[in-house]
Amino acid sequence: MASHPHSSSTSSAPSTQISSQLPALKEAVAVALDYAKQLGTCAAEVAISKQQGLSVSTREKEVETVEFTKDGALGITVFRNGCKGNSSTSDLSPQAIKQAVKAADDIAKFTSSDPFNGLADAELMAKDIQDLELYHPHDIDAQGLAQMAINSEIAALDSSDRIKASDGASANAHTAAKVYGNSHGFLSGYCSSRYSLSCVVIGEEADGNMQRDYDYTVSRQFDQLLSSEAVGLKAAQKTIDRLDARKIATCNLPVLFAPEIATGLVGHLVGAISGSSLYRKSSFLMDSLGKQIFPDWFNIEEQPHLRAGLASANYDSEGVATQLRNIVDDGHLASYLLTSYSARKLAMKNTGHAGGIYNWTLAHTGQTFAQLIKAMDKGLIVTEVMGQGVNPVTGDYSRGAAGFYVENGQIQFPVEEITIAGNLKDMFMGIQAVASDRDLRSSIRTGGILLSEMKIAGN
Repeated sequence: MASHPHSSSTSSAPSTQISSQLPALKEAVAVALDYAKQLGTCAAEVAISKQQGLSVSTREKEVETVEFTKDGALGITVFRNGCKGNSSTSDLSPQAIKQAVKAADDIAKFTSSDPFNGLADAELMAKDIQDLELYHPHDIDAQGLAQMAINSEIAALDSSDRIKASDGASANAHTAAKVYGNSHGFLSGYCSSRYSLSCVVIGEEADGNMQRDYDYTVSRQFDQLLSSEAVGLKAAQKTIDRLDARKIATCNLPVLFAPEIATGLVGHLVGAISGSSLYRKSSFLMDSLGKQIFPDWFNIEEQPHLRAGLASANYDSEGVATQLRNIVDDGHLASYLLTSYSARKLAMKNTGHAGGIYNWTLAHTGQTFAQLIKAMDKGLIVTEVMGQGVNPVTGDYSRGAAGFYVENGQIQFPVEEITIAGNLKDMFMGIQAVASDRDLRSSIRTGGILLSEMKIAGN
């Protein structure tokens, strides 16, 4: 999370705002679509994105890397009678764009026909484009970002003599402009910004063993980030809490997923109800639409139009309007996640999910995370999971974990080198509560999630 590729540039963030490039990007998309039409293609779609940003990583209060990025490309897809061709160019001169369109069209003439290919249906295109307040430019240079990262390290290192070293901090500022158009006459673009800061520190136990942990903050608005000090102190506290961890004996216990781990648990639902998994028959939730897969109080609402949301959008990457929708309604699966292609393959309706999900918000059961620890009485808090032990076809789940052992509603000691196992179907149905203090740092907005029981393999 905290390291970046090495780069030698020490340039400061560009003061020219990326928003000034939107008209030219829209013009480039229009040129491509117009030329595709001249070539006699059945349909075409064009997407273009320009990013610029600055990332600074530090270690032990010294600048380690400064990376300045400025890139972008135009990608075009053309369709001819079910055949599809793709091409891209980073040169946005009219001549280069036409060459890219011609290349895509030539490729389409040689690919095999697929009846499910094509643009999303014209009537699904977004018409009401709102300002979702995704773009908040903030002028900060490499020095300013370096100072943020170093300040977080200083706060962590000064907080306790048990914190022995920094494993790096990283501060990032990025802006982007994106434009999408297709031969339905849809053409739209927007700008976005994203800022983040993370800090990783190492603590030492009395016997010389080390533990590490991190914290981070992310926002579309620079002034909404947590302070460097707050990030450093939280990283230090999380690391100290992990010191002197032990194993526990193999057993079955209730498990409370910390919020940042709970998002991963819900993330397995995203994969399982995505169209590509369903038409390939590689999902443990095949034929589950309308069926109960969670307790009857459990709800997930998708909120694509949250102002300044990290995963907000007016339309997906095919121009399809996003909409407020229930993903899980009183425990029942209310929607799959379908693109135009997967919807046609499954003979279902496109849900506007080309390119991902939009601010999933889990309904909570009213208790804070601290109250859930008390309510659990005896069990395991999981704060880290490791390994890839999740089978998307069967739902079998087995992952290395670390966290805290709880008894009498109180944290007793940190735990490491254990494995937690179950099946995602049982885990979903076994959810007892969702905490009210949500982590809003990802596209899945949830508090901690308490499960009735999992197998824990320890000593």
